[in-house]
Amino acid sequence: METSSLTKKRIEELISRGKRFDERKISDYRDIVIETGISKNAEGSARVKLGDTEVMVGVKMDIMEPFTDTPENGALIVSAELSPLASEKFELGPPSIQAIELARLIDRGVRESEFIDMPKLCVKAGEKVWAVFIDIYPVNDDGNLIDAAALAAVAALRSAVFPELKDEKVQYGEFTTKKLPLKEPPITVTCYKINDSFVIDPTCEEEETAKVRVTVAMTFGKETRIHALQKSGDEALSAAEIEEIVKIAESEGKKLLNKLE
Repeated sequence: METSSLTKKRIEELISRGKRFDERKISDYRDIVIETGISKNAEGSARVKLGDTEVMVGVKMDIMEPFTDTPENGALIVSAELSPLASEKFELGPPSIQAIELARLIDRGVRESEFIDMPKLCVKAGEKVWAVFIDIYPVNDDGNLIDAAALAAVAALRSAVFPELKDEKVQYGEFTTKKLPLKEPPITVTCYKINDSFVIDPTCEEEETAKVRVTVAMTFGKETRIHALQKSGDEALSAAEIEEIVKIAESEGKKLLNKLE
């Protein structure tokens, strides 16, 4: 159900005073729960809950021909399925624009951070490589699917193991103990602008009230690095506002990383 103009106005009034309906501060996440190993059939899996928002992610692996422009690298394919079970806003049928965008945001964070060491997934250059499939399934959408899905994707990848390979064929349901070759995990933080304030981890009502959304994917190794940044919404942002968003993403991203660890 679309948020009413009266509710949006009330949200804007609260945000202007640094408050929210659920009594959080504008820079507070809801309670975070991370579970791994939720699927017996997937090579890796995780469930993340941000308050009432819940997302499950499965990781599957297969052998395939490499892409022609990366003959010595493994492949990464990310997809998202937005089901009406998660929200009345979603419809059955081909992937929606929202599903495609969600998948691309998660793909970009994982790919650009080089979280997966792709060259190590090469079996035979130009002929065979391991492909990693990340499938995103929101169970309930109460806002901020992006951060929940990104966190679940990282958790699922970290829990993943290679399947058995016999006669160059993957034996699904049979697992090795060999983990994926991974580097520093990307942490994704999305900021929503409501009035002149930047809010993180919004509920659905807050999301619909926001005019601008900026998603930042970062790693926190020896130094902090930004690997992806995407804005949506018609309103322009100043350089100072972008700097503020990056500072928020860095501060809150470190907290999410600690939660993941």
